[in-house]
Amino acid sequence: MKKIVNPWEGLAEYNCFGCCPTNELGLKMEFYEDGDDIVSTWHPTQNHQGWINTLHGGIQATLADEISSWVIFRKFQTSGVTSKMEIKYLKPINTTEDHLTLRARVKEQKRNIVFIDVDILNSADELCTKATCVFFTFPKEKAHKEFHFEECRLAN
Repeated sequence: MKKIVNPWEGLAEYNCFGCCPTNELGLKMEFYEDGDDIVSTWHPTQNHQGWINTLHGGIQATLADEISSWVIFRKFQTSGVTSKMEIKYLKPINTTEDHLTLRARVKEQKRNIVFIDVDILNSADELCTKATCVFFTFPKEKAHKEFHFEECRLAN
């Protein structure tokens, strides 16, 4: 498993809620490539709860959406936008979990539309949430010009 280099780190305007390491209110997600999968280990806190000690469903949806975008960045070397998301909450996630593991992979591609499957597992590796995110991908020129996307590479 190899760490993915954040292509926007150091860009003055960059403050993504999901992945910016300096966004004080953000999730500060980091990503790794493991074969066909993109993986993230994330640590919930009490600030992420909906009900007492329960991870908010909107935060779970944000985690799924964010890792899906990193599938697009790394596997297609472009950016895009979410056009649809279906999420199934199978088991509550406790905010006192040591960590969560997210795994995402390409399910299907139809031209510039990509379907991505996401699993969210608790620290006991129990599947808690499943999502399918549908992304509209941009041509590389648009990704570069409008979203400052150059490339998404692996760390040495």
